[in-house]
Amino acid sequence: MENKTMNDQFAQFSRTQLENILADFAKNWLAHDGLWFQAVERQFGLEKAIELDTEAWKRFTTIEARRIMKRHGIAEDSGLDGLKKALGLRMYALVNEQTIRNESDDSFEFYMINCRVQSARRRKQLPLFPCKSVGLVEYAGFAQAIDPRIKTECIGCPPDEQAGDQYYCGWRFTLV
Repeated sequence: MENKTMNDQFAQFSRTQLENILADFAKNWLAHDGLWFQAVERQFGLEKAIELDTEAWKRFTTIEARRIMKRHGIAEDSGLDGLKKALGLRMYALVNEQTIRNESDDSFEFYMINCRVQSARRRKQLPLFPCKSVGLVEYAGFAQAIDPRIKTECIGCPPDEQAGDQYYCGWRFTLV
């Protein structure tokens, strides 16, 4: 019997199969994140769960940004172009619909049009998850890891009233 490593097995898959595997990986990661959060919320309440989730995102978002930069040759201090490229390579970019609007020389707006987490909550007729406090840490940390000159502002994110109408969350990134 041939001794194959798990990584060797990926060589047999077609591009379409590999894309589907990547999407499954992203969905599995997101499911684990959600289940972890729900377990903490049941045990300690929503406020503590959000506090711990924020702490985890503070660290994870920088790790994710650095790995994306290394893997895809995005230079440090690469400004808004580096950030745009990196945002499209995040784990959940495979399973969420996102877009960039209102670009100028020194800023752009990033919108999460379809968020898998929030869409699932809508289907279950649950209120949108109030992710703004976590998002502030996540998006600012990600942008800062790409280029410390980038300032991040929230345009709208649950629990904001406008969030969920035309987008779930929106962020403005400005190079200062």
